Formats: sequence, structure tokens, C-alpha cells
Amino acid sequence: MMARDGIAATSTRAIAAEAGMPRGSFHYCFRSKDELLDELAATIVSDMVQAARAVWSPDAPLDRNLRLGLRAVWEAGSERPDEHLVAYELTTYALHDPARAQLARRQYESYYKQGADYLAFVAEQAGIKWSLPMPTLARLLVTVIDGLFLNWLPDRNTEETMDVLDAFADQLAALAVPSAKPPPTERQ
Repeated sequence: MMARDGIAATSTRAIAAEAGMPRGSFHYCFRSKDELLDELAATIVSDMVQAARAVWSPDAPLDRNLRLGLRAVWEAGSERPDEHLVAYELTTYALHDPARAQLARRQYESYYKQGADYLAFVAEQAGIKWSLPMPTLARLLVTVIDGLFLNWLPDRNTEETMDVLDAFADQLAALAVPSAKPPPTERQ
């Protein structure tokens, strides 16, 4: 509904009507539309990060695992392009209203946290450390993924997008340095 009608035009009353539920049921789950938007933004990225973790192979080199992971992020996200439209609209919607600016801030804080969690997972699995501080690296990851989706939505040029994603995976792998701690084994 938000993708179809826009965030500003979507009220809690309209959401409840579209879902065929009493408005009170909506407010049982969410205190406000803003709380729903917070949850929506976090869920979009969470599903993509879970997809990236799921394809990790302990036998593959780091660059291959990063390519597989980033492609899994892409596949999970590109299956639902309308969610990305809503996420971009959420950012601009929130930034146009000073009372809602914290929505956009929380949206991206969630993205950065989930990006950092994925990068920490990669470091642990691969037995590496990152040569950049985690906040910088997480922001870099989010910026690339976010920018790629925004670029892809108008032209749907998946082939070129995959080329960029693979190049970014290679660049990310170049930021890894060996850790003193060995990667986990199958038994750990």
C-alpha cells in the first residue's frame, strides 16, 4: 500500500482497512505509523543480511564468499523492489519533516548496525580483521548497496549491477588482514 500510494498518503486507518483488520489491531502491534516504518526499514535489511550469512562456505576464499554474500543480499532485495522504493521514500519523507527526522536517522543506524554485524560475521568466519574501523566499513557497505539499489530501480540493469557488486566484493576483500585468531572449524 505504501509503495502504491506513498507514505504520506498512507494512514493507520487506511493500513488497517487494506489489511481487513480493526484499527485497534494495528495499534496493538504498533503505536504509530512511524513505529511501523521503523520496523519495516529494519526488516528489509535483516532479510538481506540473513541471506548473505546463509551462503557462507568455510571452504571458499574470502573474495568468493564476499561475492556470494553480496549477490545473496542483492537477490533477496531485488525480489521486492517496492520495499526499496518505500525505504527511499521513508528517508525523504522523514527528512522533510523536522519532527520525523529521527526516523531517517534510526533507519540508517539500523542499516549500519546490520552491515557491521555482517562484516563482523565475515571477519570471524574468515579469521581476518578489517583494515578500516568498523563504523567506516559498515557505512561503506551500506552506501554501496543502497546506491546500487537506487541506481538499479530505474533501469533494472542487473548485469551491470552484478559487475559493480563483484568489483566491490574484491575491494572489500582487499581490506582484510589476517587475524591472530584462526577461523572457526566445522566442530566449533
